[in-house]
Amino acid sequence: MPLHLTKIAFGAQSFGDIESWYAQRRSPNLTTCYRPTRWEECIGGSLYWIHQHNIVARSEILGFSETQSGRWSIDLEPRLVPVLPRPKRAHQGWRYLKGEPPRDLEEGEDIGDVIPGKLAGKLQRLGLI
Repeated sequence: MPLHLTKIAFGAQSFGDIESWYAQRRSPNLTTCYRPTRWEECIGGSLYWIHQHNIVARSEILGFSETQSGRWSIDLEPRLVPVLPRPKRAHQGWRYLKGEPPRDLEEGEDIGDVIPGKLAGKLQRLGLI
């Protein structure tokens, strides 16, 4: 079973911003200072995007490559897959996703009908959702 990573969609004001970022690139990737220690297990897994304290989308991890500047590139599939939003606290850089990943949204399901992440997290801790 592959490992998954999470990453904040820094600078995105909406889910549409993340979609347009993907649409503008032929081969999306992220650069990072450090390659994950378990990087081989991440290939075939997904990078899950966090926006407004919710995991909202994923993209398959195709591989890792070193850039000319000595940083690492996380090479992603150019397809962004919306997922059933799940509350997730903000963090810096990337992190391994613990537990079961959120499921992909079905055809016709809309990501915009979601409770904001902070509120959903509080309701979840209270056992209301």
